[in-house]
Amino acid sequence: MEVVDLPIKGRGIAGYAIDVHDLIQARQATERFRDAQRDMLDNLSAGVAQFDAQRRLIFVNQPFVRMFQLKPQWLQDGLEFERLIDRMREAGRVPQVRDFPAWRDEKREWFQSAAPVEDSWLIADGTHLRAIAQPTPDNGLLLIFEDRTEQVQLASARDTLLRVRTATFNNLYEALAVFTSDGRLHLWNTRFGAVWEVDEAELAKHPRADELLKAIAPQLKRPAQISALREVIRSATLDRTQRAGQLVMKDGRVFDFVGIPLPDSSALFTMIDVSDAKRMEDALRERNEALVEADAIKTKFLANMSYEFRTPLTSIGGFAELLASGVAGPLSEQGQDYAKAIIDSVERLSAQINMVLDLSQSQAGTLPLKREPTDMAALLVDVAKGMAGLAGGRNIALEVDVNGGPGMAEVDRQRFAQAITAVVDNALRYTQEGGRVLLLGDRFRNKLRIVVSDNGPGLDARAQARALDGVLQADEAGGKPVTKRSGLGLPLAKNLIEAHGGRMELVSEPGAGTIVTILMP
Repeated sequence: MEVVDLPIKGRGIAGYAIDVHDLIQARQATERFRDAQRDMLDNLSAGVAQFDAQRRLIFVNQPFVRMFQLKPQWLQDGLEFERLIDRMREAGRVPQVRDFPAWRDEKREWFQSAAPVEDSWLIADGTHLRAIAQPTPDNGLLLIFEDRTEQVQLASARDTLLRVRTATFNNLYEALAVFTSDGRLHLWNTRFGAVWEVDEAELAKHPRADELLKAIAPQLKRPAQISALREVIRSATLDRTQRAGQLVMKDGRVFDFVGIPLPDSSALFTMIDVSDAKRMEDALRERNEALVEADAIKTKFLANMSYEFRTPLTSIGGFAELLASGVAGPLSEQGQDYAKAIIDSVERLSAQINMVLDLSQSQAGTLPLKREPTDMAALLVDVAKGMAGLAGGRNIALEVDVNGGPGMAEVDRQRFAQAITAVVDNALRYTQEGGRVLLLGDRFRNKLRIVVSDNGPGLDARAQARALDGVLQADEAGGKPVTKRSGLGLPLAKNLIEAHGGRMELVSEPGAGTIVTILMP
Protein backbone atom coordinates (compact mmCIF):
# COMPACT_ATOMS: atom_id res chain seq x y z
CA MET A 1 0.00 0.00 0.00
CA GLU A 2 1.18 3.52 -0.74
CA VAL A 3 0.13 5.73 2.23
CA VAL A 4 -0.07 9.52 1.83
CA ASP A 5 -0.45 11.95 4.84
CA LEU A 6 -1.82 15.33 3.88
CA PRO A 7 -1.74 18.05 6.60
CA ILE A 8 -4.87 20.23 6.75
CA LYS A 9 -4.27 23.67 8.11
CA GLY A 10 -5.82 24.08 11.53
CA ARG A 11 -7.73 20.87 11.22
CA GLY A 12 -5.16 18.06 11.55
CA ILE A 13 -4.01 15.52 9.01
CA ALA A 14 -5.89 13.68 6.32
CA GLY A 15 -4.47 10.40 5.06
CA TYR A 16 -5.28 8.01 2.25
CA ALA A 17 -3.85 4.70 1.07
CA ILE A 18 -3.57 3.39 -2.52
CA ASP A 19 -3.16 -0.29 -3.34
CA VAL A 20 0.01 -0.42 -5.57
CA HIS A 21 0.66 -4.12 -5.13
CA ASP A 22 -0.19 -5.02 -8.74
CA LEU A 23 1.80 -2.06 -10.05
CA ILE A 24 4.92 -3.01 -8.14
CA GLN A 25 4.64 -6.63 -9.26
CA ALA A 26 4.23 -5.50 -12.88
CA ARG A 27 7.32 -3.29 -12.61
CA GLN A 28 9.33 -6.12 -11.08
CA ALA A 29 8.18 -8.50 -13.80
CA THR A 30 9.11 -5.95 -16.43
CA GLU A 31 12.57 -5.51 -14.91
CA ARG A 32 13.09 -9.26 -14.72
CA PHE A 33 12.02 -9.60 -18.34
CA ARG A 34 14.37 -6.77 -19.36
CA ASP A 35 17.28 -8.33 -17.46
CA ALA A 36 16.60 -11.75 -18.97
CA GLN A 37 16.34 -10.21 -22.42
CA ARG A 38 19.64 -8.37 -22.01
CA ASP A 39 21.33 -11.52 -20.68
CA MET A 40 20.05 -13.32 -23.75
CA LEU A 41 21.29 -10.57 -26.05
CA ASP A 42 24.73 -10.79 -24.44
CA ASN A 43 24.85 -14.43 -25.49
CA LEU A 44 24.02 -13.74 -29.11
CA SER A 45 26.69 -13.51 -31.81
CA ALA A 46 25.00 -10.42 -33.25
CA GLY A 47 25.73 -6.97 -31.83
CA VAL A 48 22.71 -5.12 -30.39
CA ALA A 49 22.37 -1.48 -29.30
CA GLN A 50 19.21 0.30 -28.11
CA PHE A 51 18.48 4.05 -28.11
CA ASP A 52 15.62 6.00 -26.49
CA ALA A 53 13.52 8.74 -28.03
CA GLN A 54 16.28 11.32 -27.28
CA ARG A 55 18.72 9.15 -29.33
CA ARG A 56 20.69 8.26 -26.19
CA LEU A 57 22.24 4.83 -25.81
CA ILE A 58 20.37 2.88 -23.11
CA PHE A 59 21.67 -0.63 -23.78
CA VAL A 60 24.47 -2.36 -25.64
CA ASN A 61 25.38 -6.06 -25.52
CA GLN A 62 28.86 -7.51 -25.29
CA PRO A 63 29.09 -8.70 -28.95
CA PHE A 64 28.40 -5.09 -30.01
CA VAL A 65 31.20 -3.85 -27.73
CA ARG A 66 33.64 -6.41 -29.16
CA MET A 67 32.53 -5.90 -32.74
CA PHE A 68 33.13 -2.13 -32.66
CA GLN A 69 35.99 -2.16 -30.14
CA LEU A 70 34.23 0.26 -27.74
CA LYS A 71 35.81 1.26 -24.42
CA PRO A 72 33.67 0.89 -21.25
CA GLN A 73 34.00 4.59 -20.30
CA TRP A 74 32.50 5.58 -23.64
CA LEU A 75 29.27 3.82 -22.78
CA GLN A 76 28.51 5.82 -19.61
CA ASP A 77 26.24 8.85 -19.22
CA GLY A 78 23.90 7.97 -22.10
CA LEU A 79 26.09 8.29 -25.17
CA GLU A 80 24.20 9.93 -28.03
CA PHE A 81 23.74 8.23 -31.40
CA GLU A 82 25.95 10.67 -33.36
CA ARG A 83 28.67 10.47 -30.70
CA LEU A 84 28.57 6.65 -30.81
CA ILE A 85 29.04 6.74 -34.59
CA ASP A 86 32.06 9.01 -34.07
CA ARG A 87 33.54 6.55 -31.54
CA MET A 88 33.02 3.70 -33.98
CA ARG A 89 34.79 5.71 -36.65
CA GLU A 90 37.74 6.38 -34.31
CA ALA A 91 38.05 2.60 -33.87
CA GLY A 92 38.02 2.14 -37.65
CA ARG A 93 34.81 0.12 -37.58
CA VAL A 94 32.64 2.04 -40.04
CA PRO A 95 32.73 2.00 -43.85
CA GLN A 96 35.12 4.39 -45.56
CA VAL A 97 33.01 7.10 -47.19
CA ARG A 98 33.90 10.33 -48.94
CA ASP A 99 31.58 12.61 -46.85
CA PHE A 100 31.36 11.16 -43.36
CA PRO A 101 29.12 13.91 -41.80
CA ALA A 102 26.55 13.47 -44.56
CA TRP A 103 26.70 9.70 -44.17
CA ARG A 104 26.20 10.03 -40.39
CA ASP A 105 23.22 12.34 -40.85
CA GLU A 106 21.74 9.84 -43.27
CA LYS A 107 21.95 7.12 -40.61
CA ARG A 108 20.28 9.41 -38.07
CA GLU A 109 17.14 9.31 -40.22
CA TRP A 110 16.71 5.69 -39.11
CA PHE A 111 14.88 7.08 -36.05
CA GLN A 112 12.13 8.53 -38.25
CA SER A 113 11.79 5.45 -40.47
CA ALA A 114 8.38 3.82 -40.54
CA ALA A 115 9.79 0.36 -41.26
CA PRO A 116 13.02 -1.56 -40.51
CA VAL A 117 16.00 -0.51 -42.61
CA GLU A 118 18.73 -2.94 -43.73
CA ASP A 119 22.23 -1.81 -44.69
CA SER A 120 25.59 -3.46 -45.52
CA TRP A 121 28.83 -2.20 -44.04
CA LEU A 122 32.24 -3.16 -45.47
CA ILE A 123 34.95 -2.40 -42.92
CA ALA A 124 38.50 -1.59 -43.99
CA ASP A 125 39.89 -4.85 -42.54
CA GLY A 126 37.58 -6.89 -44.81
CA THR A 127 34.80 -7.46 -42.27
CA HIS A 128 31.30 -7.60 -43.77
CA LEU A 129 28.50 -6.39 -41.44
CA ARG A 130 24.77 -6.59 -42.01
CA ALA A 131 23.04 -3.71 -40.16
CA ILE A 132 19.32 -3.73 -39.28
CA ALA A 133 17.75 -0.53 -37.87
CA GLN A 134 14.44 -1.33 -36.15
CA PRO A 135 12.43 1.67 -34.87
CA THR A 136 10.75 1.04 -31.49
CA PRO A 137 7.24 2.12 -30.38
CA ASP A 138 8.70 4.68 -27.92
CA ASN A 139 10.36 6.53 -30.84
CA GLY A 140 13.66 4.92 -30.04
CA LEU A 141 15.83 2.67 -32.24
CA LEU A 142 17.16 -0.87 -32.01
CA LEU A 143 20.36 -1.53 -33.97
CA ILE A 144 21.39 -5.10 -34.82
CA PHE A 145 24.72 -5.89 -36.49
CA GLU A 146 25.47 -9.37 -37.86
CA ASP A 147 29.00 -10.37 -38.89
CA ARG A 148 28.62 -12.02 -42.30
CA THR A 149 32.29 -12.11 -43.19
CA GLU A 150 32.46 -15.92 -43.20
CA GLN A 151 29.26 -16.26 -45.23
CA VAL A 152 30.54 -13.72 -47.78
CA GLN A 153 33.87 -15.49 -48.01
CA LEU A 154 32.14 -18.85 -48.43
CA ALA A 155 29.87 -17.39 -51.10
CA SER A 156 32.88 -15.90 -52.86
CA ALA A 157 34.74 -19.21 -52.65
CA ARG A 158 31.67 -21.00 -53.99
CA ASP A 159 31.39 -18.55 -56.88
CA THR A 160 35.09 -19.02 -57.60
CA LEU A 161 34.72 -22.79 -57.54
CA LEU A 162 31.75 -22.57 -59.87
CA ARG A 163 33.72 -20.42 -62.29
CA VAL A 164 36.70 -22.77 -62.07
CA ARG A 165 34.44 -25.76 -62.61
CA THR A 166 32.81 -24.11 -65.60
CA ALA A 167 36.17 -23.15 -67.10
CA THR A 168 37.50 -26.64 -66.46
CA PHE A 169 34.47 -28.32 -68.01
CA ASN A 170 34.58 -26.09 -71.06
CA ASN A 171 38.28 -26.77 -71.67
CA LEU A 172 38.13 -30.55 -71.34
CA TYR A 173 38.61 -32.69 -74.43
CA GLU A 174 35.71 -34.90 -73.35
CA ALA A 175 32.07 -33.97 -73.82
CA LEU A 176 30.40 -33.87 -70.39
CA ALA A 177 26.80 -33.70 -69.22
CA VAL A 178 25.19 -34.21 -65.81
CA PHE A 179 21.62 -35.52 -65.56
CA THR A 180 19.61 -35.25 -62.34
CA SER A 181 17.70 -38.12 -60.78
CA ASP A 182 14.51 -37.04 -62.61
CA GLY A 183 16.32 -37.30 -65.95
CA ARG A 184 16.79 -33.60 -66.65
CA LEU A 185 19.97 -32.08 -68.06
CA HIS A 186 21.60 -30.13 -65.24
CA LEU A 187 25.16 -29.30 -66.33
CA TRP A 188 27.08 -29.55 -69.60
CA ASN A 189 30.22 -28.18 -71.26
CA THR A 190 30.61 -26.48 -74.60
CA ARG A 191 32.18 -29.64 -76.05
CA PHE A 192 28.91 -31.52 -75.43
CA GLY A 193 26.87 -28.99 -77.39
CA ALA A 194 29.47 -28.90 -80.18
CA VAL A 195 29.59 -32.70 -80.57
CA TRP A 196 25.80 -33.01 -80.86
CA GLU A 197 25.36 -29.68 -82.69
CA VAL A 198 22.79 -28.46 -80.14
CA ASP A 199 22.33 -24.73 -79.51
CA GLU A 200 23.21 -23.43 -76.03
CA ALA A 201 19.78 -21.84 -75.72
CA GLU A 202 18.14 -25.25 -76.08
CA LEU A 203 20.45 -26.80 -73.50
CA ALA A 204 19.74 -23.89 -71.14
CA LYS A 205 16.10 -25.06 -71.01
CA HIS A 206 17.35 -28.16 -69.13
CA PRO A 207 15.44 -30.64 -71.27
CA ARG A 208 14.65 -34.16 -70.12
CA ALA A 209 16.99 -36.91 -71.30
CA ASP A 210 14.32 -38.48 -73.55
CA GLU A 211 13.66 -35.17 -75.32
CA LEU A 212 17.37 -34.42 -75.73
CA LEU A 213 18.23 -37.90 -77.02
CA LYS A 214 15.38 -37.77 -79.49
CA ALA A 215 16.73 -34.46 -80.84
CA ILE A 216 20.31 -35.68 -81.24
CA ALA A 217 19.54 -39.16 -82.64
CA PRO A 218 19.89 -38.00 -86.29
CA GLN A 219 23.58 -37.25 -85.61
CA LEU A 220 24.30 -40.98 -85.26
CA LYS A 221 25.24 -43.29 -88.10
CA ARG A 222 22.59 -45.67 -86.79
CA PRO A 223 19.91 -43.54 -85.05
CA ALA A 224 18.56 -46.65 -83.32
CA GLN A 225 21.77 -46.73 -81.27
CA ILE A 226 20.39 -43.81 -79.24
CA SER A 227 18.63 -46.42 -77.11
CA ALA A 228 22.06 -47.49 -75.80
CA LEU A 229 22.67 -43.93 -74.57
CA ARG A 230 19.23 -43.86 -72.95
CA GLU A 231 19.94 -47.11 -71.13
CA VAL A 232 23.33 -45.87 -69.89
CA ILE A 233 21.78 -42.70 -68.43
CA ARG A 234 18.91 -44.68 -66.87
CA SER A 235 21.28 -47.20 -65.28
CA ALA A 236 23.46 -44.45 -63.82
CA THR A 237 20.57 -42.41 -62.36
CA LEU A 238 18.14 -45.13 -61.24
CA ASP A 239 20.11 -48.39 -60.91
CA ARG A 240 23.27 -46.55 -59.72
CA THR A 241 25.44 -48.72 -61.96
CA GLN A 242 28.19 -47.64 -64.34
CA ARG A 243 27.90 -48.69 -67.97
CA ALA A 244 29.89 -47.86 -71.08
CA GLY A 245 29.77 -48.31 -74.83
CA GLN A 246 30.84 -46.97 -78.21
CA LEU A 247 28.95 -45.11 -80.90
CA VAL A 248 29.65 -43.96 -84.45
CA MET A 249 28.51 -40.58 -85.74
CA LYS A 250 27.17 -40.11 -89.24
CA ASP A 251 30.34 -38.21 -90.20
CA GLY A 252 32.49 -41.24 -89.28
CA ARG A 253 33.73 -40.09 -85.88
CA VAL A 254 33.88 -42.74 -83.16
CA PHE A 255 33.18 -41.97 -79.48
CA ASP A 256 33.56 -43.99 -76.31
CA PHE A 257 30.90 -43.08 -73.76
CA VAL A 258 30.24 -43.97 -70.12
CA GLY A 259 27.58 -43.16 -67.52
CA ILE A 260 28.89 -42.73 -63.96
CA PRO A 261 26.62 -42.47 -60.87
CA LEU A 262 27.29 -39.39 -58.70
CA PRO A 263 26.77 -39.14 -54.92
CA ASP A 264 23.77 -36.79 -55.20
CA SER A 265 21.73 -39.38 -57.20
CA SER A 266 22.59 -37.65 -60.47
CA ALA A 267 24.68 -39.15 -63.29
CA LEU A 268 27.75 -37.98 -65.19
CA PHE A 269 27.70 -38.78 -68.90
CA THR A 270 31.05 -38.48 -70.70
CA MET A 271 32.07 -38.90 -74.33
CA ILE A 272 35.58 -38.93 -75.76
CA ASP A 273 36.57 -38.91 -79.43
CA VAL A 274 38.60 -42.06 -80.20
CA SER A 275 38.44 -41.77 -83.97
CA ASP A 276 42.21 -41.45 -84.39
CA ALA A 277 42.88 -44.29 -81.98
CA LYS A 278 40.30 -46.44 -83.78
CA ARG A 279 41.89 -45.77 -87.16
CA MET A 280 45.33 -46.52 -85.72
CA GLU A 281 44.03 -49.72 -84.12
CA ASP A 282 42.50 -50.86 -87.41
CA ALA A 283 45.72 -50.05 -89.27
CA LEU A 284 47.83 -51.92 -86.72
CA ARG A 285 45.47 -54.89 -86.80
CA GLU A 286 45.64 -55.03 -90.60
CA ARG A 287 49.41 -54.71 -90.49
CA ASN A 288 49.67 -57.43 -87.86
CA GLU A 289 47.48 -59.74 -89.91
CA ALA A 290 49.68 -59.03 -92.94
CA LEU A 291 52.83 -59.73 -90.93
CA VAL A 292 51.38 -62.96 -89.55
CA GLU A 293 50.41 -64.02 -93.04
CA ALA A 294 53.85 -63.10 -94.38
CA ASP A 295 55.54 -65.00 -91.57
CA ALA A 296 53.40 -68.04 -92.30
CA ILE A 297 54.27 -67.80 -95.99
CA LYS A 298 57.95 -67.49 -95.09
CA THR A 299 57.81 -70.50 -92.79
CA LYS A 300 55.94 -72.54 -95.38
CA PHE A 301 58.40 -71.45 -98.06
CA LEU A 302 61.40 -72.47 -95.94
CA ALA A 303 59.84 -75.83 -95.16
CA ASN A 304 58.95 -76.50 -98.81
CA MET A 305 62.37 -75.42 -100.04
CA SER A 306 64.06 -77.61 -97.42
CA TYR A 307 62.10 -80.62 -98.58
CA GLU A 308 62.86 -79.74 -102.22
CA PHE A 309 66.58 -79.55 -101.45
CA ARG A 310 66.66 -82.99 -99.87
CA THR A 311 66.01 -84.91 -103.10
CA PRO A 312 68.97 -83.54 -105.13
CA LEU A 313 71.19 -83.64 -102.01
CA THR A 314 70.37 -87.31 -101.51
CA SER A 315 71.27 -87.98 -105.14
CA ILE A 316 74.50 -85.97 -104.91
CA GLY A 317 75.51 -87.72 -101.68
CA GLY A 318 74.64 -91.14 -103.07
CA PHE A 319 76.61 -90.69 -106.29
CA ALA A 320 79.58 -89.26 -104.37
CA GLU A 321 79.62 -92.34 -102.12
CA LEU A 322 79.44 -94.61 -105.19
CA LEU A 323 82.37 -92.78 -106.74
CA ALA A 324 84.34 -93.04 -103.49
CA SER A 325 83.63 -96.77 -103.27
CA GLY A 326 85.02 -97.35 -106.79
CA VAL A 327 81.81 -98.53 -108.44
CA ALA A 328 82.58 -96.41 -111.49
CA GLY A 329 86.19 -97.39 -111.46
CA PRO A 330 89.17 -96.65 -109.27
CA LEU A 331 89.76 -92.97 -108.37
CA SER A 332 93.02 -91.22 -107.98
CA GLU A 333 94.04 -89.88 -104.61
CA GLN A 334 92.91 -86.41 -105.63
CA GLY A 335 89.59 -87.85 -106.86
CA GLN A 336 89.08 -89.54 -103.49
CA ASP A 337 89.64 -86.17 -101.77
CA TYR A 338 87.12 -84.54 -104.06
CA ALA A 339 84.54 -87.25 -103.40
CA LYS A 340 85.09 -86.97 -99.63
CA ALA A 341 84.73 -83.18 -99.83
CA ILE A 342 81.45 -83.63 -101.70
CA ILE A 343 80.14 -86.07 -99.08
CA ASP A 344 81.15 -83.72 -96.20
CA SER A 345 79.50 -80.78 -97.88
CA VAL A 346 76.31 -82.77 -98.45
CA GLU A 347 76.25 -83.79 -94.78
CA ARG A 348 76.70 -80.17 -93.63
CA LEU A 349 74.06 -78.92 -96.04
CA SER A 350 71.65 -81.68 -94.92
CA ALA A 351 72.26 -80.67 -91.32
CA GLN A 352 71.51 -77.06 -92.25
CA ILE A 353 68.30 -78.07 -93.99
CA ASN A 354 67.21 -80.14 -90.99
CA MET A 355 67.98 -77.18 -88.77
CA VAL A 356 65.86 -74.88 -90.97
CA LEU A 357 62.99 -77.38 -90.77
CA ASP A 358 63.27 -77.66 -87.01
CA LEU A 359 63.50 -73.88 -86.60
CA SER A 360 60.47 -73.22 -88.79
CA GLN A 361 58.48 -75.88 -86.92
CA SER A 362 59.52 -74.52 -83.52
CA GLN A 363 58.62 -70.97 -84.51
CA ALA A 364 55.24 -72.20 -85.74
CA GLY A 365 54.71 -74.20 -82.54
CA THR A 366 54.30 -77.50 -84.46
CA LEU A 367 57.54 -79.18 -83.42
CA PRO A 368 56.61 -82.57 -81.88
CA LEU A 369 58.13 -83.31 -78.47
CA LYS A 370 58.26 -86.73 -76.83
CA ARG A 371 58.83 -85.96 -73.18
CA GLU A 372 60.24 -88.65 -70.93
CA PRO A 373 62.26 -88.75 -67.70
CA THR A 374 65.86 -88.10 -68.73
CA ASP A 375 69.08 -88.23 -66.76
CA MET A 376 70.56 -84.78 -67.37
CA ALA A 377 74.08 -85.72 -66.27
CA ALA A 378 74.23 -88.57 -68.81
CA LEU A 379 72.77 -86.33 -71.53
CA LEU A 380 75.39 -83.63 -70.97
CA VAL A 381 78.21 -86.21 -70.98
CA ASP A 382 76.91 -87.63 -74.28
CA VAL A 383 76.79 -84.13 -75.78
CA ALA A 384 80.39 -83.51 -74.72
CA LYS A 385 81.49 -86.81 -76.27
CA GLY A 386 79.77 -85.91 -79.52
CA MET A 387 81.57 -82.55 -79.63
CA ALA A 388 84.96 -83.95 -78.62
CA GLY A 389 86.06 -84.26 -82.23
CA LEU A 390 85.42 -80.58 -82.99
CA ALA A 391 87.06 -79.54 -79.72
CA GLY A 392 90.14 -81.67 -80.36
CA GLY A 393 90.45 -80.44 -83.93
CA ARG A 394 90.57 -76.83 -82.70
CA ASN A 395 92.77 -77.64 -79.70
CA ILE A 396 90.09 -76.45 -77.27
CA ALA A 397 89.62 -77.93 -73.80
CA LEU A 398 86.00 -79.03 -73.44
CA GLU A 399 85.22 -79.71 -69.77
CA VAL A 400 82.05 -81.16 -68.27
CA ASP A 401 80.98 -80.51 -64.68
CA VAL A 402 77.90 -82.41 -63.48
CA ASN A 403 78.97 -82.81 -59.86
CA GLY A 404 76.16 -80.43 -58.84
CA GLY A 405 73.68 -83.20 -59.58
CA PRO A 406 71.37 -81.87 -62.31
CA GLY A 407 69.10 -84.88 -61.70
CA MET A 408 66.16 -85.93 -63.87
CA ALA A 409 63.95 -83.81 -66.12
CA GLU A 410 60.92 -84.41 -68.35
CA VAL A 411 62.29 -83.55 -71.81
CA ASP A 412 62.47 -84.84 -75.35
CA ARG A 413 65.96 -86.33 -75.12
CA GLN A 414 66.79 -85.94 -78.81
CA ARG A 415 65.53 -82.35 -79.15
CA PHE A 416 67.01 -81.23 -75.83
CA ALA A 417 70.38 -82.75 -76.71
CA GLN A 418 70.11 -80.98 -80.08
CA ALA A 419 69.66 -77.64 -78.28
CA ILE A 420 72.63 -78.18 -75.93
CA THR A 421 74.77 -79.38 -78.85
CA ALA A 422 73.95 -76.20 -80.81
CA VAL A 423 75.04 -74.01 -77.87
CA VAL A 424 78.29 -75.99 -77.31
CA ASP A 425 79.00 -75.97 -81.06
CA ASN A 426 78.62 -72.20 -81.13
CA ALA A 427 81.01 -71.83 -78.17
CA LEU A 428 83.64 -74.11 -79.76
CA ARG A 429 83.51 -72.34 -83.11
CA TYR A 430 83.87 -68.89 -81.55
CA THR A 431 86.69 -69.76 -79.18
CA GLN A 432 90.27 -69.39 -80.38
CA GLU A 433 92.58 -72.37 -80.50
CA GLY A 434 93.97 -73.22 -77.09
CA GLY A 435 90.84 -71.85 -75.43
CA ARG A 436 88.48 -73.45 -72.93
CA VAL A 437 84.75 -74.27 -72.94
CA LEU A 438 82.90 -75.40 -69.80
CA LEU A 439 79.62 -77.34 -69.83
CA LEU A 440 78.04 -77.27 -66.34
CA GLY A 441 74.86 -78.87 -65.04
CA ASP A 442 73.38 -78.42 -61.55
CA ARG A 443 70.31 -77.36 -59.57
CA PHE A 444 69.75 -73.64 -58.93
CA ARG A 445 66.77 -72.43 -56.88
CA ASN A 446 64.83 -75.64 -57.50
CA LYS A 447 65.44 -75.43 -61.24
CA LEU A 448 67.69 -77.31 -63.65
CA ARG A 449 70.52 -75.03 -64.72
CA ILE A 450 72.85 -75.70 -67.65
CA VAL A 451 75.67 -73.25 -68.29
CA VAL A 452 77.93 -73.13 -71.35
CA SER A 453 80.80 -70.66 -70.91
CA ASP A 454 83.87 -69.91 -73.00
CA ASN A 455 86.85 -67.57 -72.91
CA GLY A 456 86.44 -66.47 -76.50
CA PRO A 457 86.48 -62.91 -77.85
CA GLY A 458 83.02 -62.12 -76.50
CA LEU A 459 80.27 -59.92 -77.98
CA ASP A 460 79.33 -56.30 -77.60
CA ALA A 461 75.81 -55.19 -76.67
CA ARG A 462 74.66 -54.86 -80.28
CA ALA A 463 75.98 -58.28 -81.23
CA GLN A 464 74.34 -59.87 -78.18
CA ALA A 465 70.97 -58.46 -79.18
CA ARG A 466 71.36 -59.99 -82.64
CA ALA A 467 73.00 -63.27 -81.66
CA LEU A 468 69.75 -65.10 -80.89
CA ASP A 469 68.25 -63.91 -84.20
CA GLY A 470 70.70 -65.92 -86.28
CA VAL A 471 72.28 -62.94 -88.08
CA LEU A 472 75.62 -62.66 -86.27
CA GLN A 473 78.56 -62.45 -88.69
CA ALA A 474 82.09 -63.54 -88.08
CA ASP A 475 83.56 -60.04 -87.99
CA GLU A 476 81.17 -59.01 -85.16
CA ALA A 477 82.66 -61.36 -82.62
CA GLY A 478 85.37 -59.21 -81.16
CA GLY A 479 86.66 -58.13 -84.55
CA LYS A 480 88.80 -61.27 -85.01
CA PRO A 481 88.48 -63.81 -87.83
CA VAL A 482 86.55 -66.84 -86.64
CA THR A 483 84.82 -69.75 -88.29
CA LYS A 484 81.46 -68.66 -89.69
CA ARG A 485 78.50 -70.52 -88.28
CA SER A 486 75.15 -71.23 -89.84
CA GLY A 487 73.42 -68.44 -87.99
CA LEU A 488 70.57 -70.77 -86.93
CA GLY A 489 72.09 -72.78 -84.06
CA LEU A 490 71.41 -70.38 -81.19
CA PRO A 491 67.92 -69.35 -82.38
CA LEU A 492 66.99 -73.02 -82.78
CA ALA A 493 68.39 -73.84 -79.34
CA LYS A 494 66.42 -70.94 -77.81
CA ASN A 495 63.17 -72.11 -79.45
CA LEU A 496 63.74 -75.70 -78.37
CA ILE A 497 64.42 -74.64 -74.77
CA GLU A 498 61.31 -72.45 -74.70
CA ALA A 499 59.26 -75.28 -76.22
CA HIS A 500 60.25 -77.29 -73.12
CA GLY A 501 59.08 -74.46 -70.86
CA GLY A 502 62.57 -73.17 -70.13
CA ARG A 503 64.48 -69.93 -70.63
CA MET A 504 67.85 -69.24 -72.31
CA GLU A 505 69.93 -66.14 -71.58
CA LEU A 506 73.17 -64.92 -73.14
CA VAL A 507 75.66 -62.67 -71.34
CA SER A 508 78.90 -61.52 -72.94
CA GLU A 509 81.50 -58.77 -72.92
CA PRO A 510 84.18 -58.05 -75.54
CA GLY A 511 87.39 -59.75 -74.46
CA ALA A 512 85.73 -61.56 -71.53
CA GLY A 513 84.05 -64.51 -73.23
CA THR A 514 80.40 -65.56 -73.38
CA ILE A 515 78.07 -67.32 -70.94
CA VAL A 516 74.85 -69.01 -72.07
CA THR A 517 72.55 -70.02 -69.19
CA ILE A 518 69.60 -72.39 -69.59
CA LEU A 519 67.02 -72.64 -66.80
CA MET A 520 64.44 -75.44 -66.92
CA PRO A 521 61.55 -76.34 -64.62
